[in-house]
Amino acid sequence: MMFEQLPAQTAQIYDYLSKGNFLCANTNVKELRTLFMVVEEHFEVLRSYFSHINFVLEQGNNYFYFSRKEPRATLEQKLQRFFAWIDIMDFFTTYDTAFGPGFTFSPAEILVRSRIDMDLELKLDGLKKHTGGKEKRKDILDAILDRMSKEGFMECVSDMNGTWKVLASWDYLLKMIDSIHINNENEIPQ
Repeated sequence: MMFEQLPAQTAQIYDYLSKGNFLCANTNVKELRTLFMVVEEHFEVLRSYFSHINFVLEQGNNYFYFSRKEPRATLEQKLQRFFAWIDIMDFFTTYDTAFGPGFTFSPAEILVRSRIDMDLELKLDGLKKHTGGKEKRKDILDAILDRMSKEGFMECVSDMNGTWKVLASWDYLLKMIDSIHINNENEIPQ
């Protein structure tokens, strides 16, 4: 029977992924790294099992997540989240064009750079609309980092020195951006 082949961590995997989180290969959290390896080893069995409860176990480049068909209202909420992600990604890639999976940074460095880089400063101020009205740049950045951490795209790797790391799930955002094609009226369709 298929259920005998399910790993012991199936409930933990469901609990974590069903909240909209990503399991990433490059996380520093040991328990999440273990769950990632379990999913990697039992991907087909878990994918089949979760499909019976209307969850699709998806695999990206060193990350896993759930997807499923959702009502239109939920899709509209996701679009709003996606617009925020675009602004956030734009901000971080303005900070450093190499910003992506595995990249480490410190919020203090970003704030220092925003004081001398007008473009970065304007983009940081523009993120205010995604932070519930935060006014101070440090508070805006902290709110964005908290959000991206909760959504599974970044994690704080050292509270002591304030180092953060971009997780493999950042690739999910990049793929979503790459899939957008906007036709310009002067553009010749291919």
